[in-house]
Amino acid sequence: MELIFAIALFAFSSGITPGPNNIMLMTSGVNFGIKRSLPHLLGITLGFPAMILAVGLGLAAVFQSYPILHTVLKYIGITYLLYLSWLIANSSSKMEGKNVSKPFSFIQAAAFQWVNPKGWIMAVGATATFTTVNQALAPQIITIASVFLCVAFPCAIVWLGFGVGLKKLLKNQRQQRIFNVSMALLLVASIIPMVLPSH
Repeated sequence: MELIFAIALFAFSSGITPGPNNIMLMTSGVNFGIKRSLPHLLGITLGFPAMILAVGLGLAAVFQSYPILHTVLKYIGITYLLYLSWLIANSSSKMEGKNVSKPFSFIQAAAFQWVNPKGWIMAVGATATFTTVNQALAPQIITIASVFLCVAFPCAIVWLGFGVGLKKLLKNQRQQRIFNVSMALLLVASIIPMVLPSH
């Protein structure tokens, strides 16, 4: 029980803090509302535990054998995040009387976990921290993924709700444009720790 509590605490602290998923969810809440953003939310809350299962049950070993694969995936993720930042900065809204952009689908949000640098850090960190070699690995990984599944949903709801609340404060197209550009810059800022050399 103590282990589950520790995993939940880790999942909450990493899931409630700003990162690409939460910034994009909040932006989706502002631009599209709760109903249209639900597939995005569900893609995150189901996609990330699935990623933990994959990482914990074998992908980490592949990356240890072929570290170049991890590096390639990291830079694909950074490039994709920069592209998403550009889309967010230039996204349209109903305030303009048209809707050029659209929210993430369930599949897009679930697939995004695989190119999200913060997601990789969380998945590898949780696997390394909360597993022991003297016990069967699979049940431990399933426990970690299950706890993340339970904790991810309320964390994601908070960020989506925050975005919907902000929508009421953004009274015109200019204010919403400023918000979108600010969120795009914040998303870019979230990439910086991933490109800085580690010491």
